[in-house]
Amino acid sequence: MKKSLVFWVEEYFYNPNFLQKLLSFLLLPVSWIYCSGMFVRFKSKTPIDFDIDIVCVGNLSVGGSGKTPLVTALASRYEDAAVVLRGYGRSSSGLYVVKDKENILCDVTISGDEAMIYAHKLSNAIVIVSEDRPTGIKKAKEMGAKIIFLDDAYSKHDIKKLDLLIDVKTKNNRCLPSGAFRERLWAHKEAIVLEEEKDFSRVVELKNKSDKMSLVTAIARPSRLEEFLPEVVSKNYFEDHHAFTKIELEEILKKDNSDSLLLTYKDFVKVESFNLPISLLDLDVQVDEKVFSRIDNYRGKD
Repeated sequence: MKKSLVFWVEEYFYNPNFLQKLLSFLLLPVSWIYCSGMFVRFKSKTPIDFDIDIVCVGNLSVGGSGKTPLVTALASRYEDAAVVLRGYGRSSSGLYVVKDKENILCDVTISGDEAMIYAHKLSNAIVIVSEDRPTGIKKAKEMGAKIIFLDDAYSKHDIKKLDLLIDVKTKNNRCLPSGAFRERLWAHKEAIVLEEEKDFSRVVELKNKSDKMSLVTAIARPSRLEEFLPEVVSKNYFEDHHAFTKIELEEILKKDNSDSLLLTYKDFVKVESFNLPISLLDLDVQVDEKVFSRIDNYRGKD
């Protein structure tokens, strides 16, 4: 039931049918009230300077947009970097240091899947999960970070930062609940909008390929994978951040008579301890140099 509802909502936001468009229209008054409230909230905030360079990578809409690989590509460029994020889907709460500059300090149930990706891929960076971003920022500074990357924190208008926004294409550009947008790019709010294939491009590597692979993934809007997929026996989609069990994955392998499960890195970090045959669809991004130039110019400000 939960999975069906999640996929219905994703369709409603990004590719609505006639009935969903009608519902969206009927909810417009609620959307106007919601969006007005978000604007008042924005205007009521005064950015606090934490005396450290902070770069936020976000998007205005709900659902996946490729923030994790983009943050990874950006943070890997800098010395003494830290990544601070909320840690969606984790079983813990509060602040946890997922990784110091050298070691991973907890498991994926504590960190959440996205934070564990950073811990695996950023060998020299600090990774911190914290619902309260200012607390996470202060901890990263305490641990020696010189630049902090915030994953999905555009709405934190009380933090002085450089906002990078991924432009997400959708047929429904209304505010919640009529559409997918959590906020607008407000006037007087300085932000840099990044477009795929213009400011960054995706690079996909298929690792440990087998003859018969079953795709299993729990990412938002899994249809985004279609253009990168090799031939697979079946496609098994779960709701975003789904916590897999070994039994359900073994059942897919048995049902399909597959040689391996084809996973994204986000899925892999949750099941690597299961000792199952895995092929990896590893998605990274290449970032245009002008984006790094904008970050470096920001860091050069007084």
